[in-house]
Amino acid sequence: MSEILSLSLDLLQRESVTPLDAGCQQRIADLLEGFTVEHLRFGEVDNLYAVHGTDGPTLLFVGHTDVVPPGDGWTSPPFAPTIRDGHLYARGAADMKVSVAAFVLAARDFVREHPNHAGRIAVLVTSDEEGIALDGVRRVARVFAERNEPLTWCITGEPSSTAQLGDLLRVGRRGSLSATLTVKGVQGHVAYPEKADNPIHRVVPALTELTARQWDEGYASFPPTSLQISNVRAGTGANNVIPGTAVIEFNLRYNPNWTAAALRAEIEALFATHRVECDWFWHESGEPFYTPEGALRSACVKVLTRFNNGTKPVESTGGGTSDARFIAPLGVECVEVGPVNATIHQVDERIALDELERLPALYGELIRELLL
Repeated sequence: MSEILSLSLDLLQRESVTPLDAGCQQRIADLLEGFTVEHLRFGEVDNLYAVHGTDGPTLLFVGHTDVVPPGDGWTSPPFAPTIRDGHLYARGAADMKVSVAAFVLAARDFVREHPNHAGRIAVLVTSDEEGIALDGVRRVARVFAERNEPLTWCITGEPSSTAQLGDLLRVGRRGSLSATLTVKGVQGHVAYPEKADNPIHRVVPALTELTARQWDEGYASFPPTSLQISNVRAGTGANNVIPGTAVIEFNLRYNPNWTAAALRAEIEALFATHRVECDWFWHESGEPFYTPEGALRSACVKVLTRFNNGTKPVESTGGGTSDARFIAPLGVECVEVGPVNATIHQVDERIALDELERLPALYGELIRELLL
């Protein structure tokens, strides 16, 4: 059995549903011989930061050991990793314990082969990526900022590939901003509307204008900013009662034309224009980031093209969010390179065995391209 398969099996059998780590990070720390290792625990969240080297540019690998709840209907138990039909099945197989195992082994092997290498190589692993993401990389990034941690490049091992390993290079991500607004009205009988104030009627014109708006035409390789209403709740369940409140939830995925603060101001002003009295709760998952052409993108394109027999990767800013959104504001060039994402968060999540076996070599090539 290969070392990458053995380590993957070890990590995958640990029930590290967010924010639990279940001992994954200590297993990783034990492998990083010669690295300076810090265990940064905040609240219920474990974070591991390990560094080798002293001077020059720093290449940081970022990943997470927590997974989403498995759900029901698995063909084999989600935390009993199972090999069948050329795939390894387990919760976290694609997202993203195998990636973590692969870049940890690649970093360790590089240091073994080049103990006096130029620059620094670092690994950051958290147990708070799939959850609310407050005490994971977001919190560690504040520590980095406070101590002026010298970081140059960041590769996140998120599952970015679409059909085969390395066919897509993620060079940015949209920002994500969510809102919950509670619209205030006055409850009453539907037969006496003059004695009530229907919050649904009051908010509909504002929502109509909000959803019809074209926010921008895109930015560089980003699609246009978009808004989607996700939940609308109102009423008592009776059809003869005007509700006293209505709760609306929506999310914006936005490109670098906007900041969260600018979007909030714009939207709140729109509702004020419509004289909608409401309470706002905003949650900012992260600002957008974009890594322009430079040393990191160039190195990744070169390696991935070579890795896939001359086929260049698609350079994309699609998808949801990742922990790179907390590292990029530190002035760090960030990309994402990882396995095929077809089954992430699904029942029977899996990774192809040939993809698993190739991952350490891919990360190893990226390290050598940047630090040798």
